[in-house]
Amino acid sequence: MINAERVFHRLQELGKIGYREGGGVTRHAFTSEDRAAKDLVIKYMKEAGLEVREDAVGNVIGRREGKNPQAPVVLSGSHIDTVCDGGIFDGALGIIGAIEVLQTMNEQKVVTEHPIEVYAFNDEEGSRFSFSMFGSMGVIGRITEEDLAKKDRQGISVAEAMREQGYDPEKFRDAIRSPEELKAFIELHIEQGKVLESKNLSVGIVTGIVNELWMKIRVIGEAGHAGATPMNFRKDALVAAAEMVQVIEREAKKTGTTVATVGRLNVLPGGINIIPGQVEFTLDLRDISQEVSDKVEREIFKEIDRICQERGVRVETEILQRIPPAPCSKGFQLAAKRACEKIGLEYFCLPSGAGHDAMQMVNICPIGMIFVRSKDGISHNPAEWSSKEDCADGVKVLYHVLLETAVPIEDDSLCNEAVGC
Repeated sequence: MINAERVFHRLQELGKIGYREGGGVTRHAFTSEDRAAKDLVIKYMKEAGLEVREDAVGNVIGRREGKNPQAPVVLSGSHIDTVCDGGIFDGALGIIGAIEVLQTMNEQKVVTEHPIEVYAFNDEEGSRFSFSMFGSMGVIGRITEEDLAKKDRQGISVAEAMREQGYDPEKFRDAIRSPEELKAFIELHIEQGKVLESKNLSVGIVTGIVNELWMKIRVIGEAGHAGATPMNFRKDALVAAAEMVQVIEREAKKTGTTVATVGRLNVLPGGINIIPGQVEFTLDLRDISQEVSDKVEREIFKEIDRICQERGVRVETEILQRIPPAPCSKGFQLAAKRACEKIGLEYFCLPSGAGHDAMQMVNICPIGMIFVRSKDGISHNPAEWSSKEDCADGVKVLYHVLLETAVPIEDDSLCNEAVGC
């Protein structure tokens, strides 16, 4: 039923856009690579027989009509952008897989009560403007005018980048969807970890998504001459920051579930013979429990305050985003289990340690997630890989979950007729 060759061919073809020889795939929001990827996804959607549109924040949407066009819409999909030098599966599998499901339904002449839409979300990774999930935030109404003013490293604002791509940033609210018009959002994604591989399973059922705290921490000391300033008179911002980074690692390790990452560090003035007077670094803090995450955050800053006092520096912080954990619907977990049993797949239930657009969509509708095994657990890396067979297994599960969701289970005749196809 599912055309595994078509899925894998499209993944590889899409993966060529933004590919750099010797590196990986780089497709940032509102760039020429991003536009080319959207155009190719639009082509796939039209080949699948979908009605295609773009919304005000750059999401690409393909719709398959239901028997009742007024019924709440079932959504699926993922993101079209990548990190710097990423792989070809992250985000793309959820889009290509959902398109494949709807194309198969059209080919098999399956009728569903509810419309189904595929979302290719814009800028989930946040690689360009340092805040993620722009497209899905636009759908739930969480984008602000302050967000549109945020700038990339070249000083280009989100609003300016949107205009360059032909979008009107003043109309960003037009992308908002109301809870009344949506039934559910189901996202297919690679695991980006080693759990499924360790259990020799192709598919996993996600129970929930960890919280996500992104923060900038600025350590302000005192620049000085590297040769003329004795060690005991220094207020070295870099040494203080280095101690803070160690604190972050130590506190995160204590829980057994928390992960914390310092992914970016900038030292100023940056001269070989100048004591660093200012250091800015980022913090990414996650846990499946908000309570645990909050406790770790408090302990980190308790220690940071101590370091500031001991070293004569001070700290300024900026919250880039704070997203709570997102539980997956029990109903969709059960639907995914039934799907696995129907097609003869073993499965495992696990939380997601990575953030996804589903974290935003949970604010306006129930969510579900299906994971596909990642080779060696590698992601955000050119070596990211999931086999054709594993991808096909994930798409098959998605097919049955979307079918059950879009055809009311109490309508046995329609449900049985559709499944029989």
